[in-house]
Amino acid sequence: MTKQPRLYTDHQPRFAVAPMMDWTDRHCRAFHRRLSTRALLYTEMVTTGAVIHGDREKLLGFDDCEHPIACQLGGSDPAAMAQSAKIVEDWGYDEVNINVGCPSDRVQSGSFGACLMQEPQLVAECVAAMKAAVSIPVTVKCRIGVDDQDPEPALDAMADAVFAAGSDALWVHARKAWLKGLSPKENRDIPPLDYDRVRRLKARLPDRFIGINGGIADLDEAEFFLPALDGVMLGRAAYHTPQIMGEVDRRLYGETGEDVSPWQAVEAYLPYIEARLGEGVKLPHMTRHMLGLFHGRPGARSWRRILTVEAIKPGAGTEVVERALASVSPQDHSEEDLISSDAGSDAA
Repeated sequence: MTKQPRLYTDHQPRFAVAPMMDWTDRHCRAFHRRLSTRALLYTEMVTTGAVIHGDREKLLGFDDCEHPIACQLGGSDPAAMAQSAKIVEDWGYDEVNINVGCPSDRVQSGSFGACLMQEPQLVAECVAAMKAAVSIPVTVKCRIGVDDQDPEPALDAMADAVFAAGSDALWVHARKAWLKGLSPKENRDIPPLDYDRVRRLKARLPDRFIGINGGIADLDEAEFFLPALDGVMLGRAAYHTPQIMGEVDRRLYGETGEDVSPWQAVEAYLPYIEARLGEGVKLPHMTRHMLGLFHGRPGARSWRRILTVEAIKPGAGTEVVERALASVSPQDHSEEDLISSDAGSDAA
């Protein structure tokens, strides 16, 4: 597949799937790409130490079909960030992103992630060092603040610092992060969303790329944000109900082709699964990302059960996916059934 044009210059990523630890691995991204050719896909966060000293094929390897693809780095040492960014560029990524939003104990002990909201100049130094090292876009993903910070000056300080240093974009998760007292999971739900704060930032910086993230449930909400902001990033909604991504190219990018149906996405993903099985990848590592694909449709329970139970059996191959797909075959249901929500079948 031909590499896409540079991001934030030749075209802007109006829709992105958020980097999510343990979820947005290379198999997840390859599956999501079957649903949308235009969405910007992110890796899980990888630390500078891992990139510099670890197994790069395991950490950074990806299939060419995944473009446009961004790698998110965790770190706070400008020299290490620059070295890692160069490695990321050499591996063929389209963008490198700095994590200034993750609130886990691990990132706090390593002095990166959300705690960097308190050190905007250090983040700016990282941006400047990375920009000097690579030609691909360098971007930042942050929160609106941490702990008792006032989000007004905190977010302004971060945005002003990183844009002055050359950042190509700022993606903002529209919640504070509480570094003490809340778990990473609780930090995704409990701090209140403040979308207006992100809109005010964009209004103040109209010529800068500002994207929004946090609690956005579907493409209707995504479309609601786009007149005022440059891009929308979905996380859990894109992962748990990936079928919504089949409409992204038409609804958010103006493509004229047909939407990608869940059935078409699975059929398109099967050759990828077959190829990875031949390399020794176990089937559940790929099918786990597909469990929510038929959410709300007749047969969704059977789809999940077959993929969950049968994919783990020794020697399981693509026939398991084909059998699961047959359980939700569109030929077995009327169009009215297919667009209705089957609460009972989705209760599991």
